[in-house]
Amino acid sequence: MTTAHHIVALLRSHIDGDEDRFLSVATQLAAHEARQGHGKLAQELRELVDTAKGKGATVGRRGAGPVPIAQPKGELTSLLAARYSDIRMNSMVLGPELHERLARVLTEQRQQEQLRARGLPPRRKLLLVGPPGSGKTMTAAALAGELKLPLFTVLYDGLIGKLMGETASRLRLVFDAIAVQRGVYFFDEFDAIGSQRSGPNDVGEIRRVLNSFLQFLENDAGPSLVVAATNHPELLDRAVYRRFDDVITYGLPDPQIAQGILESHLATFKLKTVAWPQVLGATVGLSQAEIARAADEAAKIAVLADTDEIRTQTLLSMLAERKAATS
Repeated sequence: MTTAHHIVALLRSHIDGDEDRFLSVATQLAAHEARQGHGKLAQELRELVDTAKGKGATVGRRGAGPVPIAQPKGELTSLLAARYSDIRMNSMVLGPELHERLARVLTEQRQQEQLRARGLPPRRKLLLVGPPGSGKTMTAAALAGELKLPLFTVLYDGLIGKLMGETASRLRLVFDAIAVQRGVYFFDEFDAIGSQRSGPNDVGEIRRVLNSFLQFLENDAGPSLVVAATNHPELLDRAVYRRFDDVITYGLPDPQIAQGILESHLATFKLKTVAWPQVLGATVGLSQAEIARAADEAAKIAVLADTDEIRTQTLLSMLAERKAATS
């Protein structure tokens, strides 16, 4: 997308009184400027979006900048990948219940001093459960972006060692970092270490690793958010669920969410001729990520055809491609 198209989309959404779409396009524009190397402008745009949403505070300090990122050093370089996130909550199309639960996490994080003053801990240990492409990874990035915290992704190829005791020792290093450097720490594909201790493939080392994780998580009282995600909740040990403050379930999008995803990704294009009932019928069974990808592919076709209009048949073809690719 070009900046000119973003400006047109901003004006259209403003004229239509569609605040959510306006903020979504503004966030896309900030990300576009960041990719162009205009970091200062991108940051200014993001702060303006935060101000517009009335969510510019970070842990009780309105207008505070991002928490300084400390790049992992030594053995941690093979255990954690660190970055800042440009993603915000308005970049996601969420159902009311899911939006409310994530908003509650953000509110408790932003006002955690008030909660702690009354002996109440804020939500900071989250387990995200749902099918692939349903938005779990994007949620971790959005939480980090909203709170202006570094996003640390745990690297399992460095974490899981071959020798007995190696993995638990490395896991301790990760939790030491969680206690020292405030950020969002993301354990993707969590079933790799959270699987059932009494499962058919259980071995002593896996049991020790899970026991260590549960102990570290339970004892952790630091300032960071710990976010774990899994596509296979049935594989998780039952004791895992009790250690998290919140278990949030994701599902495949309903028609309203699917339309929101398509409109968000095609915000700079004309959609007046789209036959929505037909298109939304074609989204059934596809994840949020697959629908977003189909929208991006339809946008490419329109750009290369030198048109601003997205045609129904183009969307149907791209959605059919995604279904074929995932079947």
